[in-house]
Amino acid sequence: MLLRLYNENPNPREVRRVADILHNGGIIIYPTDTVYGMGCDITNPRAVGQVARMKGIHVEKANFSFICSDLSHLSLYTRPISNPVFKIIRKNAPGPFTFILEANNHVPKYFQGRKKTVGIRIPDNNIIRAIVRELGNPIVSTSIHDEDAILEYSIEPELIHEKYMEMVDLVIDGGLGEIIPSTIVDFTSEEPVITRQGKGILVF
Repeated sequence: MLLRLYNENPNPREVRRVADILHNGGIIIYPTDTVYGMGCDITNPRAVGQVARMKGIHVEKANFSFICSDLSHLSLYTRPISNPVFKIIRKNAPGPFTFILEANNHVPKYFQGRKKTVGIRIPDNNIIRAIVRELGNPIVSTSIHDEDAILEYSIEPELIHEKYMEMVDLVIDGGLGEIIPSTIVDFTSEEPVITRQGKGILVF
């Protein structure tokens, strides 16, 4: 199913519909402020496992990040953050960043494996943040890649739908996606380390 939503003003009724799909174990493809992502409710192990299988990886080895609606989710899934780190995140979120932080025990066990970190995304995109708010908890995030030799990421919602319509429950058309992914910033050391320079330019 292909559903059109508008970033300027996502239809609340349709947002609830998407949240219901996620709540019932569905998998969706959605726009962000960078590339299109695939995800599900992080509290549903069956759905998370299905996403991992589609990516051809084991859940405990996957570098999935969590899409959050705002900064309140930081304290739910990460260890206490220092004031300097929180100030940097606050200056840059919502935005095209993935923040690597130390995970706490509230992160579902099947994500942890040997890793003690979690990637947090708070995209500057009203559609996906409205869906997460309606759902009540974060969703898994993994990028939609393309087999094209030039474009690494799929950007056309209708083409994404054609490719994944038999594998996911819903594709959200939020307009053309970006071709540059998020900037990954690792905050697990004394100083922040940019492990992938993407669309976001970190402001200190």
